Amino acid sequence: MYKKRFDNRKFDESRPIEATISVVENATGSAHFSLGNTKVIAAIEGPKTLHPRRIQDPERGLVRCTYDMMSFSVDDRKRPGPSRREIEIGLVMKNALQPFVLIKEFPKTVVDVYTEVYQADAGTRCASICAASLALADAGVPMRDLVASVSVGKVGDKIVLDLTKKEEDYEEGATDIPISMSGRTKEISHLQLDGCITLDEFKKALDVGEKGCQEIYELQKKVLKEKYGGV
Repeated sequence: MYKKRFDNRKFDESRPIEATISVVENATGSAHFSLGNTKVIAAIEGPKTLHPRRIQDPERGLVRCTYDMMSFSVDDRKRPGPSRREIEIGLVMKNALQPFVLIKEFPKTVVDVYTEVYQADAGTRCASICAASLALADAGVPMRDLVASVSVGKVGDKIVLDLTKKEEDYEEGATDIPISMSGRTKEISHLQLDGCITLDEFKKALDVGEKGCQEIYELQKKVLKEKYGGV
């Protein structure tokens, strides 16, 4: 049985969350986002003309996401260059964010989203999606909602929010469920599951995940309001 979390948090409590925007001077928009010891920088370039022209869409634009973990972001030094996992997470990010970007307002163009994980302790894709959503808003890219993301899952016999790497590796078994949700409309745009869980536990996990996403959404709004006013 998992009676107490390794870092003494409540089972439905996130790690400390921090966010700032406009952190990369030469980017159109940017953000820094951290979930505990997982820390990410996101930067936006665009909208800009999409090349080659043969892949342009005259009716809408494109969101393109690049996810990268720096070589020193984990204890075991990561090999430089994109891995299959990083390419997959870039696609996950695109699918989580693009439904809320008003891509019809900038046809024939692309918005490039770059995320760099410089310190990792689980939840890197979720932190990257949160950072990217803030960076898109900072860049003035038209969106119908912000996107918040967090992992929820089962460690031992407990449903927990925002798993750490130590919890993911729990010897009695762990299930990880990254979830992304729009803050205002609460639409789920990304949901993955790695592990085993019952239907009742899954329903409870979704409720806990929604709570975590709303906490992040409120911080995202606060950060944007401090710089730009009403959001």
